[in-house]
Amino acid sequence: MNFNELLVKAINASIKGGHAIMNVYASDFDVEHKDDKSPLTLADKNCNEVIEHYLLGTGIPFLSEEGAKITYSERKDWEYSWLVDPLDGTKEFVKRNGEFTVNIALIHNGNPIMGVIYVPVKEELYFAMEGLGSYKVSVNSVIENLETLISLSDSLPIDYKRKDYVIVGSRSHMSAETEVFFDEMKKMHGDVMVLAVGSSLKLCMVAEGKADAYPRYAPTMEWDTGAGHAIAKYAGFSVKQYNSTEDVIYNKENLLNPWFLVK
Repeated sequence: MNFNELLVKAINASIKGGHAIMNVYASDFDVEHKDDKSPLTLADKNCNEVIEHYLLGTGIPFLSEEGAKITYSERKDWEYSWLVDPLDGTKEFVKRNGEFTVNIALIHNGNPIMGVIYVPVKEELYFAMEGLGSYKVSVNSVIENLETLISLSDSLPIDYKRKDYVIVGSRSHMSAETEVFFDEMKKMHGDVMVLAVGSSLKLCMVAEGKADAYPRYAPTMEWDTGAGHAIAKYAGFSVKQYNSTEDVIYNKENLLNPWFLVK
């Protein structure tokens, strides 16, 4: 298995999927609602089709938020699998605030070993792979060569010479336990800044060095975090289950994540 080639495929899938999203973003789009009442747009569906086109030829099974529901009996023996959220931050998309992403992760026996996150509005790409590290780069067209892309990228984390302790949280979800964590960090670090950001950008901000911690004490699904988990992990950070030393794991029978802390 050529992991460099797989990473290039995932990167190009995210970029082309991002283009499909932006075509809808520029239009007067309609919003549907899924069974759980969360919004779904044509952008989700179009991006998912683009990503499937790129990744199905790899021979690696594909689990997507927008794809068919695959039973655990079928999934449980997967050694490798793609984990995809074609449009993470649909609420942010609908609000048109730009804070939405395309998320693609490669999972190996429950662990994310590759992550790609594309931010279509900003044309920013985060990518990471086991043994390679984590990177950020500005890009708006498909790539041919991974080494060339890496030479143009910033290695993560970036030293921003910050002095404040920065906690990043969700723009849409704030639990009582999260507020307790904020209060504890204020007592510990004194000067604490709290930033509210949508989608998987929160994991990217910790990986990049713009934030010190991201407590997520509210529900998320595996496809929300797999790619960002890899990017944070290979930048030297951890994604631990709430009040635990155990990492968040993937391809579980129940695809709902436990609460977690990134730092």
